[in-house]
Amino acid sequence: MSPFGGAGGLGAVPAGQSAVPCFRAEDFHLFCTAGELLRGVDLVVPGGRITALIGPSGAGKSMLLRSLNRMHDRVAGLRVTGGLWFREQEIYAPDLDPVCLRRRVGMVFRQPVVFPASIFDNVAYGPRVHRLELGPAGLATRVERCLRAAGLWDEVRDVLRQPAGRLTGGQRQRLAIARALAVDPEVLLLDEPTATVDPVATARIEDALLRLRGALTVVVVTHNLAQAARISQQTVFMLEGRVVESGPTEVVFHQPRDTRTEDYLTGRFG
Repeated sequence: MSPFGGAGGLGAVPAGQSAVPCFRAEDFHLFCTAGELLRGVDLVVPGGRITALIGPSGAGKSMLLRSLNRMHDRVAGLRVTGGLWFREQEIYAPDLDPVCLRRRVGMVFRQPVVFPASIFDNVAYGPRVHRLELGPAGLATRVERCLRAAGLWDEVRDVLRQPAGRLTGGQRQRLAIARALAVDPEVLLLDEPTATVDPVATARIEDALLRLRGALTVVVVTHNLAQAARISQQTVFMLEGRVVESGPTEVVFHQPRDTRTEDYLTGRFG
């Protein structure tokens, strides 16, 4: 169960169990009309930790990330082979409800996305749709809790009813994180969440993610190697749609097993 409330749908699992795999891929391939995008991915993502996906542009990082909650279901010609599991549920099973999956596995995108509504209503949107709170007091408590978790509460507590569009880019990204947290996910997926914000905002977003570590499983795509080293406990290096190497971040960065990993980390390519 998420620390932000009860998660429902596929059967909740207590958070913070880092020994329990959160995601598992076995010979997973992803195809679309453009060709093969993921090629025989084998991977275990531990629960309750921050996992960083690194690699050059076009390596397949974002495609793998979006596979974890079927965010690209509408891609033309989409076809998968092999296995991909969330806990013990096959993600691409015909009877799996993608809406239920996406509630448990939330997503934050590269460009900060806010709804044309107030700060409060942005965070309250998901709980209202899923009927997670029955009264105004409960909803207000949930909104505050999620804004605090995203490191934004102190900056917006007095302007909750103002349009979210007035926020800075970094504040918008933290609002997007708060909105994702508001439906009690077990996992937070982030696709280059600091790519379009300044260093101060980057530090605040990283602090927010570090506070969530243990309570949630976090998987983040980043081109910032220093960021991956700072915040992640697990690192996955991808190249040409394949997982080249994965393991504890300290080991991958300082004792890589594959020469391609070392070449990327030392700037020889990418």
